[in-house]
Amino acid sequence: MRYAICFTPPAHDALAVAAAQWLGRNVFSGEAVDLPPIRGMDIQDIAYNTALPRRYGFHGLLKAPFRLPAEVSEATLLRHMMRFAGACEPFDLPALEVVRLGSFCGLAPAVPCETMRLLAAAVVQEFDSFRAPLGEAELERSDPGNLSAAQFANLYRWGHPYVMDEFRFHMALTGPLPPKELPRFELALRNFFAPYLNRHVEVTNLALFVEEEQGAPFQVHSLHPMGRVSARKIA
Repeated sequence: MRYAICFTPPAHDALAVAAAQWLGRNVFSGEAVDLPPIRGMDIQDIAYNTALPRRYGFHGLLKAPFRLPAEVSEATLLRHMMRFAGACEPFDLPALEVVRLGSFCGLAPAVPCETMRLLAAAVVQEFDSFRAPLGEAELERSDPGNLSAAQFANLYRWGHPYVMDEFRFHMALTGPLPPKELPRFELALRNFFAPYLNRHVEVTNLALFVEEEQGAPFQVHSLHPMGRVSARKIA
């Protein structure tokens, strides 16, 4: 069993619904979702190139997948998440845009969001005591030989290379694409997501994702509302 702490919009949010269609899976229910026809794109081609993000579901990663230490229970993790989220103020992300992330495509804020960077850093630090140390095989899968010195240090200190100053908030929508395919998928994504990217994205929950067994799809276990209960009721 592995857990991850992420941001994802609520299940019925228009962006979440569109992302579930693109990826072919609802990350809340785990159910398959049909993608409507997209001009100039083959459905099988999209399915093949979205296999990786489909397994993880639509999300922005804050704390990478981790296993609980033997002495820590899921109930303890849930209680801590409830308290932590309640102490965090909700905020708006700048409008998202389709971007290239190396050989991947995904969504990222059009301008950097310092509030999200600080939230991610706080999550990484706050929940590090809930993370069992990585085994040698897990470290090797992170390909430490190709990491910068800062990323290598993050991997051994925090269990993931792309945290703290190396963090960039994004929501992946493809797996790695051949260079010649990047422009085609980028255009398709821009057209498909255009109706949903003209607004700020409300960050009002932290999501706990769970992988029931190794290699299984990740699914939303629970959403944890941000902000004090009294403040949310007034709002």
